[in-house]
Amino acid sequence: MIASQFQDGHMLLIDKPKTWTSFDVVNKLRWQIKNKLQVKKIKVGHAGTLDPLATGLLVLCTGKFTKKIEGLTSDHKSYTGTILLGKTTPSYDLETEYDAEFPTEHITRSLIDEVLSSFLGKQLQTPPIFSAKHIDGKRAYELAREGKMVALKQNTIEIFDFTVDTSELPNLHFSIKCSKGTYIRSIAADFGRALKSGGTLVELRRTASGDFDIKDALTVEQAIKMIQESEI
Repeated sequence: MIASQFQDGHMLLIDKPKTWTSFDVVNKLRWQIKNKLQVKKIKVGHAGTLDPLATGLLVLCTGKFTKKIEGLTSDHKSYTGTILLGKTTPSYDLETEYDAEFPTEHITRSLIDEVLSSFLGKQLQTPPIFSAKHIDGKRAYELAREGKMVALKQNTIEIFDFTVDTSELPNLHFSIKCSKGTYIRSIAADFGRALKSGGTLVELRRTASGDFDIKDALTVEQAIKMIQESEI
């Protein structure tokens, strides 16, 4: 490709590695593009944050294509992952330590199917206190880590499809297709609660965002190589 396309507007599908923040990916590739073009500034943004412990599809836009980000962010998202039943953490995932244990012996496939059906469609969801939501100019997770009480407003979300594999209980493997703004960590916690137990998200991978699919994504290393080998 021609390097100048990054300024004219280009879209990059990236497979975000585990422990990287979405901003880590943006900053890494922005630096590579700036270095290639020998420019001081270039716009690079992403259409939908992934938590550090999640992997998968991150849609990046460069140059003039950053104007498309708002529309792309509103696209539905698809994920696969694993919920550990019987345990909870304050962050609803493995960012924090387990803080409580609950029984799982009563959980059957029929109970799971009953709860599963109740999660389909539109509903109100409370974001995790360990989230990037802004509260009085600060991120919610910053306040949570300081031990402060965090009150977050509920959002309307929609679950279009939700399937689970119960072959390795208490690990519940799932795939889900949902609207923008859905916190899968909250789904894990709420699902465990609905089973009269607990739930922690222990693995998450975004497989699609709108019409974009993870199978078409580059690793960060592959994207860097493409940028470095692009023609001037």
